[in-house]
Amino acid sequence: MRRHPVLAIGAIVAVVVALIPLGYLIVRTAEFPAADLFEELLTPRVGRLISTSLLLTALVTTACLVLGVFLAVLVMRTKVWGRKALGVAAALPLAIPSYVAAFGWKSLTDLITTGQTFQGFWAAALVMTLVTYPYVYLPVCAALRDIDPSTEEAGGSLGDSRWRVFRRITLPQAAPAIASGGLLAALYTLSDFGAVSILRVDTFTRAIFTSFNVGFDRLGAISLSTTLLLLTALIFLVEGRFRKTSTRYARLGPGTRRRHGILKLKAWTPLFSLLGWSIPAVAVGGILIALIAWSVQGVSRPGGMEELGTAFLGSALAAGLAAVVTTALALPLGLYITGSRSKVARALERLVYLAHSLPGVVIGLSVVYLGITVVTGLYQTMWLLVLAYAALFLPLALGPIVGSTGMIPESVNESAHSLGSTPLQVFRRVTLPLALPGIASGALTVLLTAVKELPATLMLRPTGFETLATRLWTHTGVNAYAAAAPFAALLVILAIVPTWLLVNRVLREDGGERRRRTSRPIAEPDDLATLGATPHDLAEPSTTAKEGSA
Repeated sequence: MRRHPVLAIGAIVAVVVALIPLGYLIVRTAEFPAADLFEELLTPRVGRLISTSLLLTALVTTACLVLGVFLAVLVMRTKVWGRKALGVAAALPLAIPSYVAAFGWKSLTDLITTGQTFQGFWAAALVMTLVTYPYVYLPVCAALRDIDPSTEEAGGSLGDSRWRVFRRITLPQAAPAIASGGLLAALYTLSDFGAVSILRVDTFTRAIFTSFNVGFDRLGAISLSTTLLLLTALIFLVEGRFRKTSTRYARLGPGTRRRHGILKLKAWTPLFSLLGWSIPAVAVGGILIALIAWSVQGVSRPGGMEELGTAFLGSALAAGLAAVVTTALALPLGLYITGSRSKVARALERLVYLAHSLPGVVIGLSVVYLGITVVTGLYQTMWLLVLAYAALFLPLALGPIVGSTGMIPESVNESAHSLGSTPLQVFRRVTLPLALPGIASGALTVLLTAVKELPATLMLRPTGFETLATRLWTHTGVNAYAAAAPFAALLVILAIVPTWLLVNRVLREDGGERRRRTSRPIAEPDDLATLGATPHDLAEPSTTAKEGSA
């Protein structure tokens, strides 16, 4: 694929947009004297925020690793009751935003008893675990699906028990997926704002929003944001050290893909089936009961349906603009990355994913400062909100575009060039039609993710502009559960379809039979983008030999 100068310009523009929040935050931090920053940071309150945030992150990540790996092994390797249905049900919490889950559990306790309040650290840990474990579950399912069965069969033929084969052969090959899933769970927990705010747990995200929203404490918000970024970098560092010390695997030769053997649990089937089904039942069932019960009262309120319709149209407008703008930015960057194997292209891609790791509350705060001091004409307009969405969700559009354009044979574009077509004609007649499924997939992912975004929307929405997320937040803040429930229910409904499509793609056991028999990531790029991971985060699991360890 020939690289046109326009692609390079478009790629640079996309990266600049993604890095605006990070760059602007660095500039604003440098404006304050170091003594003032240290005085703001070296306080007992910041110490409590650090300990609470890290403890919550560690607890939730550990629980997600246990639940995610357990369910993945149960679904992909054992004969439990309703195995395929369990595979889909176990991923359904992915469709529930954390603040909707927090609202559901809190309102459910109010339905059961008015004397108990569901809030605090342990309540947040439970809610975050139940909505976050699919970030581990889905990559591990994909890894177990793609492991070459011959490696496990070889271990069994040498006399190893099933447990020994799993521990020595299967688990090491799935380790990169487990580590990446744990990274996603940790980043999601550390950056969460909605659940911890509704459940009243003081973490960095809640403290940053409070500093901004109450008195507009610029120094406090910036100092806390900087500390949160350092904690995020610490998590990346820990995960990176683990990845460097883990063993890598690569397939030798094309091989023949076969189905894996399914273990019959015999007398243990009822117990493990009950354990497996209880996890999604608890994660989704309680929330659905609360949403249904409160929604019946909510839609019957005077003006309830009109309010719901207005918020839905607001969400559709903001998310639609975000999908169009973000995809337009991601397209030239994706084409540039696909058409170049240079270090510059790889660096641009990593910079975009680095910006994606910033919490939404930090990006919202940075764009607010940008609007107040630099682009004052855009402040309190829809376009500044869309800019924040683009900075947040650019990788979600970029991953599918890189994946789809990477599948286009080089010879196709070269043939078009040789027949006298201009680069623009080649793009319009050849590249764009072939890449359209990936482009549409990325745009849909951005659309549905932007619908659920809460902190950036709260900070940057125009005056009087409401979305489903902001109306839910407003009603929940005053414990108006009946009024809030319809907005929460509609958010869940909007997220179910893409979640179902993603789960079916990841769990499809024969997906590799129709594809090239070469080394490939544990999931397609659009799967990884939806989960928030980059293709290079995960190693190639379908293996027959070790490449060695770092």
